[in-house]
Amino acid sequence: MPEVRPDIASKQTTPPGRTVVLYDGLCKFCQAGMKRLLALAKPGVIEPVNFQETGALDRFPGISHEACMKQMYLVTPDGKVYGGFEAAVRALATRPILGRLAYVYYLPGIRFLCDLIYATIAKHRYRILGKEEECSEGTCALHSSSVRRGRKPPVE
Repeated sequence: MPEVRPDIASKQTTPPGRTVVLYDGLCKFCQAGMKRLLALAKPGVIEPVNFQETGALDRFPGISHEACMKQMYLVTPDGKVYGGFEAAVRALATRPILGRLAYVYYLPGIRFLCDLIYATIAKHRYRILGKEEECSEGTCALHSSSVRRGRKPPVE
């Protein structure tokens, strides 16, 4: 597997055998979004994984904690990795009718706009609905203050 910068996920990882979505379980906005995504996706197809839980990312070499702090990731059963808004599109594609509508994302210009909106929301997600206060050793506070100052959080 190629070496990856810590803030970028690889395009391929260990095949999980089913569709997995990595999301920020300490983010209340992300928790609500995951519930909506699971309700819209085909029932039982997607396994939600809170990447903040200890050892959660061990199953997915090439996907770092830093990368997950920037966006959610969908890992297909064969190990392909999709991030951000495209991850949501791929999750919706598990339903035939929603899947056809979701692929509007791939039209010229739409993808750019959706990715820009997603990145902006993801960057400020803790400010939208807040976060769980269960962070060990203050890592959430470090991330939030780094985001406010426009810097990356320190690597653990």
